[in-house]
Amino acid sequence: MPLQLEQLILDSGRQYTPFQAARTAGVPMELASRFWRAMGFADLGQSRALTDADVIALRRLAGLVEAGLLSETMAIQVARSTGQTTARLAEWQIDTFLEHLTSASEPGLTRAEVAYPLVELLLPELEQFLVYVWRRQLAAVTGRVVQAAEDVDMQSGRLAVGFADLVGFTRLSRRLEDEELGELVENFEITCADIVAGRGGRLVKTLGDEILYVADEAATAADIGLALVETLGKDDTMPALRVGMAFGAVTTRMGDVFGTTVNLASRLTSIAPKDAVLVDGELAAALERESVVAPAGTGGTLGLGPGAADALSTVMAVGLDAEDRPVEVDDVPYRFQLQPMWRRPVRGLGLVEPWLLSRRGTDAEGSRG
Repeated sequence: MPLQLEQLILDSGRQYTPFQAARTAGVPMELASRFWRAMGFADLGQSRALTDADVIALRRLAGLVEAGLLSETMAIQVARSTGQTTARLAEWQIDTFLEHLTSASEPGLTRAEVAYPLVELLLPELEQFLVYVWRRQLAAVTGRVVQAAEDVDMQSGRLAVGFADLVGFTRLSRRLEDEELGELVENFEITCADIVAGRGGRLVKTLGDEILYVADEAATAADIGLALVETLGKDDTMPALRVGMAFGAVTTRMGDVFGTTVNLASRLTSIAPKDAVLVDGELAAALERESVVAPAGTGGTLGLGPGAADALSTVMAVGLDAEDRPVEVDDVPYRFQLQPMWRRPVRGLGLVEPWLLSRRGTDAEGSRG
């Protein structure tokens, strides 16, 4: 029965050894092995475990290289990124349906016998939904790439990067039962994912008690960071949250982001007060350029030059009123306020001047002790 379940999912039975599959696909065995490992599958030796679908996949990937559409290195990257992403998706889907897959509804039925009709019904629907979401995501990314051709910041790979981290998660994990901890993490990830996507950002990854997101515009990232603190702060089951954000050059690879800007955002998160958002000077300056904070030199506002925190202690007047309408300062609507913090050394990055971000009219300090 397990083999029948595998055949149902793969839509084909086992026929080929790895060597036979590579030869049938017309792909060198060494390249076929590299594709196979990149997709995340173990070496099969000489077992007859591959199907017609495996042969077709090898042929298609090698064909892209032969046609000059992809280099061999790029093809390996495509295999690896697709394998890693779908492996996590498959694990999550099986976890979601695990109770149905492993609980026999009638005495004497095996797990495979219970799973077979469920998989048979779900498989075509999930497959079509996967293709739909992938096309939607591809369209969104393509749109950003086209827009980047006319956007200086995007051309240079400059993004706003944010981390959000649950405070005291390690201690909390020792006190909670596994099921309670799992529910807390799932609630945290779902809430954060909805806020990031709904407000125009992109969730890069979740790390249990931490998320990493990016946004093309500083104002978008700022709105997301504050919304995370505001929303999770209303949930008594959640620990306090810290958010750190930075703006600058970012290297993207296989859906992840790297570089000094990412490291700085992470460090700012580690020193942020509870239920508060810290940003670096570059993101503060970007907010000024985007006209969501009062420009330097206006009455009652801060300049964003080096050392501003050492000389000034007033707060930028920016934000929304109680009905989410822009509050006007000198007849200009602003959305956020920034308060300078004292410069401090940050491991690996030298002296950093953070800014405490909030909406206008809210307490700039953390709401929970």
